[in-house]
Amino acid sequence: MLLRGGTQRVIDEAERSIHDALMVVKDVIEMPLIVYGGGAPEIYVATKLRVWAQSLSGREQLAVEKFAEALESIPIALARNAGMNTIDAITQLRAKHNAGEKWTGIAVIDGGVVSDMQKLDIVEPVKVKEQVIKSATETANMILRIDNVVASSKSTAPSMPPGQMPNMGM
Repeated sequence: MLLRGGTQRVIDEAERSIHDALMVVKDVIEMPLIVYGGGAPEIYVATKLRVWAQSLSGREQLAVEKFAEALESIPIALARNAGMNTIDAITQLRAKHNAGEKWTGIAVIDGGVVSDMQKLDIVEPVKVKEQVIKSATETANMILRIDNVVASSKSTAPSMPPGQMPNMGM
């Protein structure tokens, strides 16, 4: 394949886009399963997780809520990239999903509207969705680990008066 462009940056971007498209084709060939896109699966799972989180308490509830929040970053990014108000978009998505409209997502191709991805036939490979969920899980775990490290790193040594350092009495 021969790529040409006005600048090296244009060529690099075209090469990256072609590479990304080929990787999607590879993913679909390896695992020929699809789900509706537009962030609909992420909002669906996040909605169910938020309901479940209400039955939990303490750190478990916080972890589940943060996991749901991480999943929602995908439709929020889609809304932002489509020029939508992200707060309005996520509010509409949550309301539609709470009303049972599980395939509602962000239709970027229509200029950024909340719409039914099934009717628009907007799909994504399942393999991509699996990676998104794995990444969200790793992110939530990392946040929890950082919280534990910060909480356990508080010093028990006695504090010194200002301006004095130990073992400096020469």
